[in-house]
Amino acid sequence: MKNPLTIMAAAAAVTLAAGCAPKAQTPDIIPFPNSLEMHGGTFNAAGATFYCTGIDDPLTLAAVEKFAGELSLASGMTSKVETGTSGKGIGFITDPSLPDEAYRIDVKKSGVKVKASSLNGFIYALQTLRQMLPVEIYGHKTAADKDWSLPCLTINDAPRFAYRGMHLDVSRHFFSTDEVKKYIDMMSIHKMNTLHWHLTDDQGWRIEIRKYPRLTEVGSIRKGTVIRKEWDRYDGIPYGGYYTQEQIKDVIEYAAAQGITIIPEIDLPGHMLAALTAYPKLGCTGGPYEVWGRWGVADDVLCAGNEETMVFLENVLAEVAELFPSEYIHIGGDECPKVRWEKCPVCQAKIQELGLKDDGDFNAEHYLQSYVMERMEKFLATKGKKIIGWDEILEGTPGPDATVMSWRGSGGGIKASKMGHDVIMVPNSYFYFDYYQAPDTENEPFGIGGYVPIEKVYSYDPYTEITEPEARKHILGIQANLWTEYIATNAHLEYMALPRQAALSEVQWCQPAVKDWDRFLSSLSHEAAMYDIMGYNYAKTVFQIISKVSVNHDRNCVEVELSTQGDAPIRYTLDGSMPDHNSTLYTEPVGVTGGTTIKAIVERDNMNTRLYSQTFCENAAMGRPVTLLTEPQGRYTFGAPDSFVDGLRGSREFGSGSWSGWYETPMGAVIDMGGETRYSSVALGTLVDKGNDIFPPVNVIVSTSDNGADFTEAGRVSIDVPGEKDPDGIVDYTVSFPETAARYIKITAETVTSMPAWHARGGAPGFLFVDEIIVK
Repeated sequence: MKNPLTIMAAAAAVTLAAGCAPKAQTPDIIPFPNSLEMHGGTFNAAGATFYCTGIDDPLTLAAVEKFAGELSLASGMTSKVETGTSGKGIGFITDPSLPDEAYRIDVKKSGVKVKASSLNGFIYALQTLRQMLPVEIYGHKTAADKDWSLPCLTINDAPRFAYRGMHLDVSRHFFSTDEVKKYIDMMSIHKMNTLHWHLTDDQGWRIEIRKYPRLTEVGSIRKGTVIRKEWDRYDGIPYGGYYTQEQIKDVIEYAAAQGITIIPEIDLPGHMLAALTAYPKLGCTGGPYEVWGRWGVADDVLCAGNEETMVFLENVLAEVAELFPSEYIHIGGDECPKVRWEKCPVCQAKIQELGLKDDGDFNAEHYLQSYVMERMEKFLATKGKKIIGWDEILEGTPGPDATVMSWRGSGGGIKASKMGHDVIMVPNSYFYFDYYQAPDTENEPFGIGGYVPIEKVYSYDPYTEITEPEARKHILGIQANLWTEYIATNAHLEYMALPRQAALSEVQWCQPAVKDWDRFLSSLSHEAAMYDIMGYNYAKTVFQIISKVSVNHDRNCVEVELSTQGDAPIRYTLDGSMPDHNSTLYTEPVGVTGGTTIKAIVERDNMNTRLYSQTFCENAAMGRPVTLLTEPQGRYTFGAPDSFVDGLRGSREFGSGSWSGWYETPMGAVIDMGGETRYSSVALGTLVDKGNDIFPPVNVIVSTSDNGADFTEAGRVSIDVPGEKDPDGIVDYTVSFPETAARYIKITAETVTSMPAWHARGGAPGFLFVDEIIVK
């Protein structure tokens, strides 16, 4: 006998403007299936009976019933769910031959068959079916006047990467369980399967540990929070919050029903001020400590030489391991200063006991951290768990089975994969979603800095840099991080995630041959309609003007390419005036050879759009070939060397992508001026941001040559190391000399090798950041 489970539809009817793509066209699906074949005709899904064959998993049955209920409500016609042999409606059939997360959809005029071998496969198939229907399927209201037919097609789909994650920091700012569940919903829409839940940090401990109640009684509350980046001003408002273990179990179950595993992070041995405030004896100095109200990296960390500290960590991780069913537990390992350990007699005694020594790669304190991480890895192995650590765990001896999460660019992931470690790629320049997503930051919510537009997210492929087949086998997948220092509300959180999360999903899911920026961009109209009806707050940057500035060495100019979502017209001016409907229509890249300001607008009905404005400085070297003599520090390469001659000046944010940084090595470059242009000065555009270890150069030396081999010094300037109270900012250091038309210019700049004693990291090297080399 078949067991009918009738899902009754509601009576209310609401008509909305948004709808799905015409059935003859390829449907708008994000992430796009890796194999899709269109056929002629449609199948009317409204009122169709759902048949479940060979499915005994209650979570899968619940997911099918949920979709049937949504369709019944939205279409105004009741869909029943039955178990047993498939009929002529929509059949869900277990197929053990399919890989774990794969699914197959066959839509014919006579019916639909959906096949998968697991909960996740069926969930992804359901998400694909939803996206092929009118967006009202997401709206919990009836829209009987819409076309509820599915296009006839065949989809064979499976993800490219097994690990497809999003990270959520709830320590800097706390989010309720309902808000976390909404975040999980967002992930499910985009076929992601892992939530990395950052539960502890200097600014607050957010998980109940029953053996140590003061972690939440004391460690979850800070006295106040720094105001923006005014480091000496605090709001004086106590801030806190934490999750009970019962609440966490509820969230875990909610995520599991959507095929999402939650990996908790207990960040250690650094980022532990909240724990130290609760239990001061776990630190090197014994305190007193305070839950931090500011952002950054605190010098106070757990005392690695204290056996009581190790017992504390094992007890905490034991409760975490019992609470979370995930295969992995993330134990941090990032940004752990060693200054306390260097002076702590207990830590130094442990170093002696373990026989740890400085070597050519790292000092003994780095190996002491490795001892802590490896000990926790071995302990968690007894609980059936594996560890993940940030890429700093490579600074020493990472445990043999540790998985590395590479965030400081791709370098850590490349190194780890070649060492045989599994890797999750999270390079900050592509996947830090707390970074700005628009260049006009004055029109964006205040943020930490950086610049990661949606097109950059979409452009990433880990195999571009990891080419060896053996190393590629260790790339488990890709994740984006959402740190919340400056994100205090759920609306802001959603704004920073969407629609960049959609771009991330295609990087995680789609094979390279399937990724298509133009197709993705076109589908964002449908995606935005989904967000609207679900009530998500998303950034509309992609519906504004997207610009791409590139150097054309053949024409010795800079080309500006303007685009926008869809086919909306773009109008622009080059004289700094405000564009309007009568301004030049953009049809091809605009060439820039000197100082100018491009202003542009996109013309859209029913949407306010921002003015695009980009100023280019006067630079005789614009578009000229540049050769680097020394390489920037890996994760701060950005656009070098072309960015030095593109006419664009950087902002005060060193991570914006406009700056290239040198560390522990002089900056050096040669510009080919062609031999015809006359000039008499060269300016090096630099950033001074002492709090972030960014200092002026010690000197700037300019030399010229006619043959590119024999250089003669034309001039130099020496720069004093700034004092603690000297202002930060963008500073140009100009070297002037008698006018010349020498073909080649060599510019070198020496970096600060030892920051002054007044600095928090006095004695350590400083960075030099450069945005432009201006020749006049």
